[in-house]
Amino acid sequence: MGRRVCVVITARPSYSRVKSALRAIQKHAGLELELVVAASALLDRYGNAARYIEQDGFEISARVYMVFEGENLVTSAKSAGLGLVELATVFDNLHPDVVVTIADRYETLSTAVAASYMNIPVAHVQGGEVTGSIDEKVRHAVTKLSNLHFVATQKAAERIIRMGEAPNTVFVTGCPSIDLAASILDNPELDFDPFKKYGGVGSLIDLSGGYIVVLQHPVTTEYYESRHQVTETLCAVRDLGLPTLWFWPNVDAGSDGTSKGIRSFRENEEARSIHFFKNMTPEDFLRLIYNSRCIIGNSSVGIRECSFLGVPVVNIGSRQKGRERGQNVVDVKYHRHEISEAIRYQLGNGRYPSDSIYGHGGAGEQIARLLAEVPLEIEKILAY
Repeated sequence: MGRRVCVVITARPSYSRVKSALRAIQKHAGLELELVVAASALLDRYGNAARYIEQDGFEISARVYMVFEGENLVTSAKSAGLGLVELATVFDNLHPDVVVTIADRYETLSTAVAASYMNIPVAHVQGGEVTGSIDEKVRHAVTKLSNLHFVATQKAAERIIRMGEAPNTVFVTGCPSIDLAASILDNPELDFDPFKKYGGVGSLIDLSGGYIVVLQHPVTTEYYESRHQVTETLCAVRDLGLPTLWFWPNVDAGSDGTSKGIRSFRENEEARSIHFFKNMTPEDFLRLIYNSRCIIGNSSVGIRECSFLGVPVVNIGSRQKGRERGQNVVDVKYHRHEISEAIRYQLGNGRYPSDSIYGHGGAGEQIARLLAEVPLEIEKILAY
């Protein structure tokens, strides 16, 4: 038996962030994959990522239901606590040699705390980055709880070392999501009908003349502004009248306000040019992104995958503040006229040159190799 590697996926973006690594772990002769799917990745209203995970041939070792209803500050804190309790039981049953946690969600913190207190080494993917919101605190807290660090950029590695992590535990692998972005370039055409394949809500719009994509999530530290923020974007997109594919927000504090803003707008305004989706397979989603004219919102896909694919991006607000970005990104505030003008500007620019700031591909295989070969430790001493 090889090393048992337990990967915890808690949301739809987490799967796309780590899918290539899952495949590489699954194929590696020295590793055994234990896959835990939890939180919103199990819920239909957030696209049920577990369904696509199983369709891709991965066996789910455990499911963890841990999301309290309400999508506010209190339920986020309680969900993190419930996740800690439930994941401890899962790790006790699976007996992994190492636990892999991804990025900076509250469930990531639950994963890292549970594993650390059970003397299980933690490997963290995508640490060392800088952004806005509560994600900034969570990401660096998980770094201090982790024993191995698989980072996307050299700057991220340097930050982690400055935080006192031993240099021999920090590896610049690139971002596994770029592996998927690179793979679709072999067949980039939009070879499926998104309405027939994924349904969604709204008018069936003509995509033949081009379309834009919107992904806007609530910002936890701006919780009470989430409905106003999404309304500004909705009005900007409506006024432009372009065919628009809009994806449902993540399960974060403020998501209830974002969702109510979308539903109210859909019921009371003319929104015939907008169609709403919950989720897609990672590859279909990236093809949809690649063939779009512009991405709008505050998702990290605009910063990571779109920089590699050269897709124009209008990034709104503070959620991605400080994150390394390519020349394809224009930053604006939550103001409908400013958003509209930025979209027009990006539409006029067309596709940007590819930027490999987050890697060239091959991150998943590198992560699997490191998980098989690097010594696993649970003790840590501040390096300085």
